[in-house]
Amino acid sequence: MADGYLPDEEMLAGLFALPSDEWEEIFALAGRVTEAHKGNVVFVRGIVEFSSHCRRECAYCGLNRFNTKLERFRLTDDQIVETALSGFAAGYKTAVLQSGEDAVFTAERLAGIVSRIKHQAPMAITMSAGEMPREDYAILREAGCDRYLLKHETADETLYRTLHPESELSDRVACLRSLKELGFETGGGFMIGLPGQTARTIAKDLLLLRSIPCDMAGIGPFIAHPDTPLGGCENGSPYVARQAVALARLLLPDANLPATTSLGVLSKTELSKIFSGGANVIMKKLNPPALREQYNIYPAEFSKCGDTVAERKELEQMLTSLGKTFD
Repeated sequence: MADGYLPDEEMLAGLFALPSDEWEEIFALAGRVTEAHKGNVVFVRGIVEFSSHCRRECAYCGLNRFNTKLERFRLTDDQIVETALSGFAAGYKTAVLQSGEDAVFTAERLAGIVSRIKHQAPMAITMSAGEMPREDYAILREAGCDRYLLKHETADETLYRTLHPESELSDRVACLRSLKELGFETGGGFMIGLPGQTARTIAKDLLLLRSIPCDMAGIGPFIAHPDTPLGGCENGSPYVARQAVALARLLLPDANLPATTSLGVLSKTELSKIFSGGANVIMKKLNPPALREQYNIYPAEFSKCGDTVAERKELEQMLTSLGKTFD
């Protein structure tokens, strides 16, 4: 893979059956490829979660529109800009603006927010606000949005439909291809451990990322949310998530691959290991502590410190302890 060979679905799926000692070799290879293509640096991104309202029905997500137990919120435009700029002051060079699919935030409104941030700080902006028409993505690109993150979640069409009863995988993939064509650094990704997922499914996911090809890919374990249709299901495996990230690195040597927040929620051990096996990005919430747990995609406890500078320093110390530099 790293030398240009593209395996097929069957071969990729078969790798997950290898014994742990052989996987240690794969992790080490992914680490060497990361070092060769991305250096020893971990890029630290600040996340601004600006709306928990969502029109979607996704069966795994706590933001889905049928979850009446969730206390919803929307930040104002000024709050979004101020939160992003507070991240810049703390050392973050990228702001990830993330929300549910909230019709209140039109492409024009989001473009205005992007433009305001860009005029006040030399930050890269990643948007993650779901599916939009191509012309709306073009408006964001014109405003200076650099990257767009749109996880496909599963490349199995049947499984996708059970998880997203109101949409089709083909629509999601078409959005990803439009983003790529418009010049965004394009981010995809998927969950590990979804009910019904197999090693073959994960192989399809990886090959879809390669086919776009994605410039970023968020791959993390599924975490069951009690107030969703999948609330009683088992969580995904952090170890298998680390395996998938390593394979993604070999398939996409130049991509930015984050250690996902969900991985850190389930296993601090696997989080620390993943940087030596393919990951080169980590993200930190910038929202005020009172709102962090309200962006409730899955159950998790987040820092209540509220001091953006102190939280950044803590993250830097963790990366330094792992032998990594940061940016």
